[in-house]
Amino acid sequence: MSSGRTVITFGTFDVFHVGHLRVIERAAELGDRLVVGVSADALNVRKKGREPVFSEGERLAIVAALKPVDEVFLEESLELKRDYIERFAADVLVMGDDWKGRFDELSDACEVVYLPRTPAISTTALIEKISTIS
Repeated sequence: MSSGRTVITFGTFDVFHVGHLRVIERAAELGDRLVVGVSADALNVRKKGREPVFSEGERLAIVAALKPVDEVFLEESLELKRDYIERFAADVLVMGDDWKGRFDELSDACEVVYLPRTPAISTTALIEKISTIS
């Protein structure tokens, strides 16, 4: 394990698109090691009210294959962020700015950074567009 800065980020990463890639690349630039939590299927249902298009196993495999990613794990609960930060000894937590302020209380455990989302790209919008085509 690297002794440099560890960055941790989280996401569903369903219907993987360039917005996902950009947030992972930007997160990786903030440290030496990038750990990514991929939302479990059950967590996605609780968060978004629907099953993901791709299973958690498929999404873990996709994210793990990305060059900037050093390690992936399954995120079971939004309330466990502090536990995940401690488990992976993260120095930086990166979240999309749609979560701005939601994880500020974790700033005592690590630096908290909110990155702007890629404009006009949304998994939900992609799924809706695809469903109108079929």
